Amino acid sequence: MQVIEKFVSINGEGLKQGELATFIRFSNCNLRCSFCDTKYSFENPVWTDESIDSIVEYCVKQNVKNVTLTGGEPLIQKDVDILMARLSRLGFNVEIETNGSINIKDFLNIDNVSFTLDYKLPVSLMEHKMDTTNYDYVTKKDSVKFVCGTEEDLNRALEIMKKYDLINKTNCMISPVFGMIELPSIVDFLIKNNLNSVRLCLQIHKVIWDPNKRGV
Repeated sequence: MQVIEKFVSINGEGLKQGELATFIRFSNCNLRCSFCDTKYSFENPVWTDESIDSIVEYCVKQNVKNVTLTGGEPLIQKDVDILMARLSRLGFNVEIETNGSINIKDFLNIDNVSFTLDYKLPVSLMEHKMDTTNYDYVTKKDSVKFVCGTEEDLNRALEIMKKYDLINKTNCMISPVFGMIELPSIVDFLIKNNLNSVRLCLQIHKVIWDPNKRGV
């Protein structure tokens, strides 16, 4: 498997925000979002070819219960389902950070796995790539994250939440594109639309450390 980096840090976003997690970042992505902050995973990537055994061994040694598989796009990585199953059998809580364009149906039979699916809004230039059939499978252990950079993005996020009844099906999060949108405007949007169950999800790792720092 093509691994860009492995590290332990706090989970900067998502349902386990603030909790320790072992991160495995894979190379390559099938999307090219305008605001991508991990271009190093696909632009002349420097990766290490690692076996599933070595990745599992690394996770075990960290003694951290949460494992986050990310990228790039982890679901296009060869044998990622085998890795997920191995980690699950060992009792890890496995989170998959996926860009929303890959169908998750084939991975649903693995225990202890949750999905954090992005919905790419207009500012990303990748909205046409979204696989909305995923919303037939998400549950309350998963989340859909709307990465917003403009007021148009906020309005579109609300449209998608309503169209697919996502607030009742799963956890919905609005995450600002770092440095692009004023945070009070998101709070005002939540209040205006009475979005009691929608979370504002900041990338707290970018608050704690330099926003461009890797391995955190």
